[in-house]
Amino acid sequence: MRKAVKYINSKIIEENLKYISENSTNNKKIKEILLREQKNFCAYTDEYLSITDPGEIDHFNPKLKNTSEDNYNNWFVVKQQWNKQKSNKWENYQPVLHPTADDFEERIIYIDGDYFAKSDLDVEAVNLIRLLRLDHLELADKRKRYIKRKREDMIAYEQDATTFFQTLINCDSCEVSYLRAIKEEFGVDIWQILN
Repeated sequence: MRKAVKYINSKIIEENLKYISENSTNNKKIKEILLREQKNFCAYTDEYLSITDPGEIDHFNPKLKNTSEDNYNNWFVVKQQWNKQKSNKWENYQPVLHPTADDFEERIIYIDGDYFAKSDLDVEAVNLIRLLRLDHLELADKRKRYIKRKREDMIAYEQDATTFFQTLINCDSCEVSYLRAIKEEFGVDIWQILN
């Protein structure tokens, strides 16, 4: 997981959009804006969200949903499975690090396909990893296999990492996932390439 980005000039803020339960037209607009801002990546798993896996709006702090305090900074588009399983665990993992924290990537570190709190004493970071299941065995294994496959593909195509991922994005951007892992493993900032 990479640090989530929120924009002060987001259309959600400019248009003063509010999430309204049971209003699919309104919420679809919010979701579309969030997806564009997230460049079609799940805010939690870092996997590409395609038309067959469209994701849904997660209220990071589910206690804020349907309150006046619920706003743009609390909304992320995520895979449905991650959204469903998070809300009923919220109270068990407090306090929790917010995905937009400035020091996010210093506190949650990536090592060989896994995410860890830099310090076991950092309760907020430990809780976020557990709450979002960033250490989920199947997700970590999938991430590791993806990185291994991409490394093998670069060797087979005799391409450096930047050329390889640029070509992959140009051909089929939905084949790119795990942005933070790519940056850590290959030194390629996919987020910047997609700008």
